[in-house]
Amino acid sequence: MSGFVDWIDDRFPLTKVWNEHLAKYYAPKNFNFWYYFGSLAFLVLINQLLTGVWLTMSYKPDAALAFDSVEYIMRDVNWGWLIRYMHSTGASAFFIVVYLHMFRGLIYGSFKKPRELVWTFGMLIFLALMAEAFMGYLLPWGQMSYWGAQVIISLFGAIPYYGEDIALWIRGDFVISDATLNRFFAFHVIAVPLVLVMLVFLHIVALHKVGSNNPDGVEIKKLKDANGVPLDGIPFHPYYSVKDIVGVVVFLIVFCAIMFYVPEMGGYFLEHANFIPADPLKTPEHIAPLWYFTPFYAILRAVPDKFLGVIAMFGAIIVLFLMPWLDRGKVKSIRYRSIVFKVAVAVFVISFTALCWLGMQAATPTNTMLSRVFSISYFGFFFLMPFYGWFDRNKEVPERVTDK
Repeated sequence: MSGFVDWIDDRFPLTKVWNEHLAKYYAPKNFNFWYYFGSLAFLVLINQLLTGVWLTMSYKPDAALAFDSVEYIMRDVNWGWLIRYMHSTGASAFFIVVYLHMFRGLIYGSFKKPRELVWTFGMLIFLALMAEAFMGYLLPWGQMSYWGAQVIISLFGAIPYYGEDIALWIRGDFVISDATLNRFFAFHVIAVPLVLVMLVFLHIVALHKVGSNNPDGVEIKKLKDANGVPLDGIPFHPYYSVKDIVGVVVFLIVFCAIMFYVPEMGGYFLEHANFIPADPLKTPEHIAPLWYFTPFYAILRAVPDKFLGVIAMFGAIIVLFLMPWLDRGKVKSIRYRSIVFKVAVAVFVISFTALCWLGMQAATPTNTMLSRVFSISYFGFFFLMPFYGWFDRNKEVPERVTDK
């Protein structure tokens, strides 16, 4: 076996990659619960890629056959129902773990120097993931898929001068049609997954270049022993590779419980209207995207002007990219930041959760007013970041990581 590995090493840097990114990649020894979600996101990505390949074997990207092919997968293909539910449940699970992963980066300052590029690659992954989910949402060709795509694509028509041309290019036709389904299928199955995999690779490479952050926000590379090993670091393998298995097992228990018993999650994971074939002549009573898009959809509806609403919706995503430059605080971790920042984070979480719920509800005057209030507090969290540093009365940050 040793000779075989040597033969490979002469032709490919197998041992070098193993050591640099696993066996001799030193991570902080004080990782906690929040650090499970990066590896879980990678696990769900693998699930989505594999189940997606299996689904394409029986799916027909044809407006006349798409809905029936999904029913065929569910009813006639051996274990097709399981693969379809793994994929649909995995889509929501992906956003859950990614949102929690992003939140961990927010509270522990993982976007701050020297990890600005790590955060930027992560946000590009989030953007690609949203595009992937949106295009995949049309493929079942159900009522909500059809009309949801109709509403979202029509938003591009609000862009001055070029909006209608952009919407026409996205649809490939003057209405949502077979041409739209085909191009969305191509992007969902080939183009966007390739971009996602590339961005994940860049995200991990950038992370391993600067090293992982930790709950204390202490840079472990500053203090090393005579051999150049960080004093507060431990090899990622076997310590964290084994620890991550615990998180994977717990995650799979919850994932399987949902997948086997409540795969629709009351209409939040698979909407009831999507079990009805798409009908261009019959509009659903209430059109709303799946839950992971609803915070941004609520922001869109909160703005009276359509074009300004589109700007606000995309601005809610773009502002996340700017966090490394908006936050002027000198301390990374929320553990040592002032009460002002902690209150701001709490308000942000409440605002995001409220917008998520409001985006699912009908656009009544009360809900619209609430959406406006929470949209202001959402953007306020980011635009007031430069001022948090002025009021910060931070606790003293330890020189080395703690085990609390």
